[in-house]
Amino acid sequence: MKTMTGLGKADRQRLSAVLRGTKVTITVAEASEILDMPASGTAKLLSRWAKKGWLSRVRRGLYIAIPLESRTVDIPLEDAWVIADKLYTPCYIGGWSAAEYWDLTEQLFRTVIVLTTQRPRDRKPSIKGTEFLIRTVSDKVMFGLKSVWRGPLKVHVSDPTRTILDMLSDPLLGGGLRSTIDMFRNYISSEKKDLKLLIEYADQLGNGAVFKRLGFLLEKYAENEQDIIGQCREKLTTGNAKLDPALKAEKLITRWRLWVPERWAKG
Repeated sequence: MKTMTGLGKADRQRLSAVLRGTKVTITVAEASEILDMPASGTAKLLSRWAKKGWLSRVRRGLYIAIPLESRTVDIPLEDAWVIADKLYTPCYIGGWSAAEYWDLTEQLFRTVIVLTTQRPRDRKPSIKGTEFLIRTVSDKVMFGLKSVWRGPLKVHVSDPTRTILDMLSDPLLGGGLRSTIDMFRNYISSEKKDLKLLIEYADQLGNGAVFKRLGFLLEKYAENEQDIIGQCREKLTTGNAKLDPALKAEKLITRWRLWVPERWAKG
């Protein structure tokens, strides 16, 4: 178990200045500006502090402070959302992670879903015991987001309607078809429901499969929403989609141009 070792007076003063001038995380650029030092020298300084146990390295050039009461530097992430924002900005927290935040599900998911305009090599990184699932999106679909406070910092999370839209676009972001449908049903029975906005968002996203899935699910679970169901039917694109691309689908619902698993076609 790695433990803290002593710092000289000059290093203590520098470290104190860096901790006062940063929030939650520490980057080389931030520390360089605070200390008025070249980036190369600052990087070496942060690395030395990490080796001595005063900082913990998250990724290259990104550190977090070790609490004084900690007996080890092997600490978990205090807030994975903040780390995601630092690593993948511009980005937002979405899918089941956002659904948890908006109380659209009682399920607990260990993995944090991040949608970003970056194209990282590792799409399923594990950072200090926290698993992430990274999806790349284009700049034009960075809409329907809310800024929320996480400690002293703000990060972006998809609003309830955008959260549902993303899961209708890719049920994997909801943990698969069953849990996606559960969250959808929770959404349409909650005060967060805004089907007009959902249609607007779907138009903006430009994924024709969303209207097929949305129309089918509304017809199944909210048949009184005839106006919105009609709008979905008007917006149907050519070709057939699948209710969930990850599942075998034996039944074609022709009015929705949608292949669905046999069990979901009933009732």
